Amino acid sequence: MFTKSTFMLLLFWIVLTSLPSTGNDKKSHWVGTWACSPQLGDANNAPPAPGFADSTLRQIIHVSIGGKQIRVRFSNEFGGIELTIPSAHVAVSAGGGAIHPESDRALLFHGKPSVNIPPGALIYSDPIDFDVLPLSDLAVTLRLTGAPYGITTHPGSRTTSYLQPGDVVATSEMATAERVDHWYFLNGVDVLADNSAAAIVTFGDSITDGAKTTTNTNSRWPDGLARRLQANKRTKNVAVLNAGIGGNRLLHDRAGLNALARFDSDVLAQSGVRWLIILEGINDLGTRVSARERNEQAATADDIIAADEQLILRAHAHNIRVYGATILPYEGAGYFTPDGDVDRRKVNDWIRTSGKFDGVIDLDAVTRDPKSPSHLAAVADSGDHLHPADAGYKIMSDAIDLGLFR
Repeated sequence: MFTKSTFMLLLFWIVLTSLPSTGNDKKSHWVGTWACSPQLGDANNAPPAPGFADSTLRQIIHVSIGGKQIRVRFSNEFGGIELTIPSAHVAVSAGGGAIHPESDRALLFHGKPSVNIPPGALIYSDPIDFDVLPLSDLAVTLRLTGAPYGITTHPGSRTTSYLQPGDVVATSEMATAERVDHWYFLNGVDVLADNSAAAIVTFGDSITDGAKTTTNTNSRWPDGLARRLQANKRTKNVAVLNAGIGGNRLLHDRAGLNALARFDSDVLAQSGVRWLIILEGINDLGTRVSARERNEQAATADDIIAADEQLILRAHAHNIRVYGATILPYEGAGYFTPDGDVDRRKVNDWIRTSGKFDGVIDLDAVTRDPKSPSHLAAVADSGDHLHPADAGYKIMSDAIDLGLFR
């Protein structure tokens, strides 16, 4: 019998199903399109004058996938007191310190233009409608009136940021700004993407961070991988998030927290992660020569393998597939030792044959000199015998099987 209650239920269903789709429906979700790993700033990466006391900071980032909505993440991980951001904007970059003014949008935080970020915390902006194109450059501009002791930065930006006195957060040009090749307080950008979209985190040291690449060219191997993924229709919804830190180690702090310590914040806390590539260990091998001076236990091959197993375990607990990248050759580098190279080969053999990883990316095989396998090939070497040149990073990204990410 068709009762009044049945009629009301039917009416409710009709109204509900006719409502417009929102960003929270099951057809879309948040996925990171860009990220960097925070570090504690020091004198080597302090901002130039005018500093952060009364200034505007514009930072340029290169995204991987696109979307129709955006949210931006800021970090005060190493701040001793809260970080106040009076206002923040996002726009499409027009090159250098310029933006396309018609694209400029103010960011809000719980509906307000300013935000206070507690020490050790990160905070997302509210989502806004913003048409993000794949592989495009965005400008994130912050108004700052001070900064905590303990600056949260990413020194190895390989990208120029712009710092100018006063409040010019919405200006289209920053022609008189001071230039600095670091990122500050900016931690990530997410886009609202199709439900099939997902992210790769590339987790590593300076070789993932892009040391020796040409500034402002986005020539890191994760950048090359992002371009290849976009060019393939089967993988164009796959984002790449760079969690490399120059000098980073698996087992001890050096530049940035050790990999085991930063794993949760730099990998597990990212949005939409489905895959992880680990390329770590060369600094553990190289710096063990001076470990006694720092009262450290020198890292062995077995220590590196055990640390990798811990990362695999923690990633698998979150349904993230883990790919092991073999450690590049480094004979000729300042901290090379024959014993270290023996352990590097031992670790690489384990990566290739243990079956612990969900897949292997053999970067050692494609970058080494075939006539002297403990050396980088001349075409790949930047000249310091440790870090690849732009061409070497391209060799690395070109060697990765895109079928791993379908």
